[in-house]
Amino acid sequence: MITKMKKLTFLIYYKEYEAFLKRMQELGVLHVQTAQEGSVEPTSELEAKLKQTEHVKAWINRLEAMEATDVPLASDRSAADILLHLDEMDEARRVKETELQRLRKDEAALLPWGDFDPVRVEGLSDIGYAMGFFVCPERSFNEEWAELYYATEVTREKGKVYFATLTPVGEEVVLDAERLRLPHVSLADLRKQIREKEEGIAAIEHEMGRLAQGYVSRLRGYEDELRTSIAFERVVLGTEQVADNHLMVLQGWIPEDKEAEVKSFLSTQEVYYEIRAARREDNAPIKLKNNAFVRMYEVLTKMYGMPDYAEFDPTPLVAPFFTLFFAFCMGDAGYGLVLIALGFFLKHKLSPSLKGIMNLVITLGAATTVFGAVLGTFFGVSLFDVDVPEWMKQFMIVGKIGDTSYDKQMLLALIIGVVHICIAMTVKAIGATVRYGFKESLSDWGWLLLVVGFICTGGLSFMKVISENVAGTSFLVIGSVAAIGIYLLNNLHRNVFANIGAGLWDTYNMATGLMGDVLSYIRLYALGLAGGMLGGVFNQLAFMVRDGAGDTLYGVPGWLGCGLILVFGHTLNIAMSCLSAFVHPLRLTFVEYFKNSGYDGKGEVYEPFSIVKNK
Repeated sequence: MITKMKKLTFLIYYKEYEAFLKRMQELGVLHVQTAQEGSVEPTSELEAKLKQTEHVKAWINRLEAMEATDVPLASDRSAADILLHLDEMDEARRVKETELQRLRKDEAALLPWGDFDPVRVEGLSDIGYAMGFFVCPERSFNEEWAELYYATEVTREKGKVYFATLTPVGEEVVLDAERLRLPHVSLADLRKQIREKEEGIAAIEHEMGRLAQGYVSRLRGYEDELRTSIAFERVVLGTEQVADNHLMVLQGWIPEDKEAEVKSFLSTQEVYYEIRAARREDNAPIKLKNNAFVRMYEVLTKMYGMPDYAEFDPTPLVAPFFTLFFAFCMGDAGYGLVLIALGFFLKHKLSPSLKGIMNLVITLGAATTVFGAVLGTFFGVSLFDVDVPEWMKQFMIVGKIGDTSYDKQMLLALIIGVVHICIAMTVKAIGATVRYGFKESLSDWGWLLLVVGFICTGGLSFMKVISENVAGTSFLVIGSVAAIGIYLLNNLHRNVFANIGAGLWDTYNMATGLMGDVLSYIRLYALGLAGGMLGGVFNQLAFMVRDGAGDTLYGVPGWLGCGLILVFGHTLNIAMSCLSAFVHPLRLTFVEYFKNSGYDGKGEVYEPFSIVKNK
């Protein structure tokens, strides 16, 4: 559900404004309503703090990714000193890496020539000779060069010939080859320099790892300080000024349950304020308040968008249906047990902020276990075809419907879809009534009556609860009443002919849209069937390998191959099934349900103006 909000308006003397803001920030309950983003130019100081925050966050991420070495050290250095130290080390590392790249390039240039002393080569000039180094394609190498320039082949590599010439000093060497200028250092000395640079880089990284944990702790605190200061300056910049800038007008929102606390605080402040309940048209910020089960699914609502203040919180309905959809798509009781075990294992390994996600995994795993048993599948094995108690088989939804070729699970998916869409239409009608009044929502009620009434009447007639005559009369009465709202009263501010035209257009959209929406729920059946069939295929392959190995070495190779295929196959199938079981139920929620429920999801999240603290 959506927490009720109260709107506060403050009038403060400009000299006391910043002191008052700091106290409000410490209180940490007011969602400040400031000027729209982009309408106020940020100051150079604010821009500098934003850049500094990004710089600090980048270093935190880098240090957290490092493998800590030795014993973690607590740092009592200031944040500015820490950043300077890190930047200096990083700059030194970059310089060494640049030099290392140059040295490795020189090494690559010397490799074809081997290790020689460049000083001795230069010493040839003392006796009147000069040595040249050349490279050319193999097809261009001319054996006559040996007689003309004493060309000596050194090596052949990747279709090229590397050779050296020896000519008198001053004699011009004209060859169809590329003259190379080799580094004035031996290969051995060059490799020594490379090792020194690599050791220097490793030493810097080791030092960073040694300091990482202590530095991260201090930088997190500094990041909090920066974000707190940025939030404060943004509020100051976005505050309206009146009376020749002598008075500051601040508006904001607080949850209704915080009203007493805020009033108690304001009674100690020299400030004029007004407080009133939020109206639907105010578009107040949204704070969701749900029980522990529903709260796990708020992340899905936030992925799409928070509800408007005038809307209903969709999460209480998203939670049970998403759980059902996920379990249907997984469709295997064994896979559900794996998810439960994985959730409990990771819950004690991951950070506290991710424990809520693991609770969701455990919940989805439990639902998959129960629903997978109902669908009669356990690690790809059909429970209905094995020796299980008959009372358990009575609860399984497997096989065809009577003598038809229609699968029971496919029909179940369609029934779930119809129920889901009917609930969505009910939410839409009730929501329109609450927001705009009953007279403005007659069209929504008309469509709800028509769809739900026809479905209920048809179902009762099919099950022989009512006779065909009663069903026919019911269809006529429901259709007539619904038509009044759909075609005549869909908009009381237009003439009747315009309403009829709009009603016909709505009829076309509903007829085509509802059919497609209902058929979309077949994906629940299809994905569950695909996962079960793939699991069965891996089982067959595994036991074929076991049987094919025979009694060799007491059947150990066969059982080993069987186990590897089972573990790898079902692990792969679980991973793919989990992905499908998350994406497609999300689509059914975001598209089919939200569209038919009229959900906009354009609300603003409640973010209190407070002291920022890293979690």
